Amino acid sequence: MTIEIKTATLEPIRNTFAHIERRFGDKPATRYQEATYDVQSEAYFHYRPLWQPDKELNDPSRTALKMEDWYAFKDPRQFYYGTYVQQRAKMQEVAESNYSFFEKRKLADHLSEEVKRKIIRCLLPLRHTEHTANLNNMYASAYGYGTAITQACLYNGMDRLGIAQYISRIGLILDGNTGDSLKEAKSYWMSDPIWQGLRRFCEETTVTEDWFEVLVAQDVVMDSLMYNLIFDQFEAKLSESGNHDVGMLTEFMQLWAKDTNRWVDAVLKIAAAESEENKTLLEGWIEKWRGKAEEALSLLAHEAVEEGALQTAREALDKRLAKAGLFK
Repeated sequence: MTIEIKTATLEPIRNTFAHIERRFGDKPATRYQEATYDVQSEAYFHYRPLWQPDKELNDPSRTALKMEDWYAFKDPRQFYYGTYVQQRAKMQEVAESNYSFFEKRKLADHLSEEVKRKIIRCLLPLRHTEHTANLNNMYASAYGYGTAITQACLYNGMDRLGIAQYISRIGLILDGNTGDSLKEAKSYWMSDPIWQGLRRFCEETTVTEDWFEVLVAQDVVMDSLMYNLIFDQFEAKLSESGNHDVGMLTEFMQLWAKDTNRWVDAVLKIAAAESEENKTLLEGWIEKWRGKAEEALSLLAHEAVEEGALQTAREALDKRLAKAGLFK
C-alpha cells in the first residue's frame, strides 16, 4: 500500500487591514504598524470640546508645528504596547537585582555621612521633577496628534513615574526605610536655593499650552541637561571618590536615557526636516527653554558637580541638536 501526501497552499484573501494597506501596500504588516498607523480618530466626533469649542477632539492646530503627515514620527524603537512592556520588564528585572544586591550586602553602610547628605540634597529632590515630566508627557499624549507620537509620549510619561519611584527607593535605602531622607529631600525642594529655579521651570512648563513646545522643553532641553549633570557627571564624581556602588542604583536611569534619546532625537530630526518654518520654530523654542533651563540648573550644577559642569552638559545637548539638523 502506498501513501500519497499532498500539500495545499492557502493564500490569504488579504494580508492586513485596509488602512495599513493604503499606506504600505497589500503585504503583511508588522505589529508596530498595525498598532500605530491611522489608529487615532480623525472624523465623526459627536461634539467639540465644551472647554475649547474652536478645536476638534483631535486637532493638529493645538501646536504651531506643521506636519504634512503626523504619522511620520516613526519610533526607531518600534514601541507599541507589547514591545514596550517586554523591554521595560527586562530593564526592571536588572534594576531590581541591583537594588536587592545593594540592600542585601548593606552597601549603604560603606557610604560616608557626607556622601549620603550629598545624595539626599542633590539627587533625591529629582523625584519631584520626574513627576513634572510625567505630567508634561501625559499632556503631550492627550493633546498631541497622531498615534505615532502620542503613544510614545504616553510610554515616556509612565517611565517617569517609575524613575521617581526608583529615586525614592534610593532614599529609603539610605535611611533604613524610615522615610526621613524623603522628608528632608522635600524640604530641600521647597526651600533650598539650588532647587528653586528648577521648581519655577517645572511650573512654567505645566502651564505652557503648545504641546510640542512642552515636549521640546521637557524631553529635549531639560532632560538632556539634567540627566547629563546628575546621572552622568554627578554619578561619575561619586565613583571617583570611591563610591562606585551608587552607580548600581542609577543604572536604570542611565540606560533609560540612552534608550529614550533615540526616540527624542528622531522626533526632532523628522520635525526639523519637514520645513524651514518648523526648523526655525524648533530652534526658537530650544533657545528659549535652554536659557531658562541653564538658569534653573546653575546652582545645582555647581553644588552637585563643579564649576563648568553645566557647560559640559550643554555641549552634549549641542551635539545631539546638530545631529538632528538644528542650528546649522
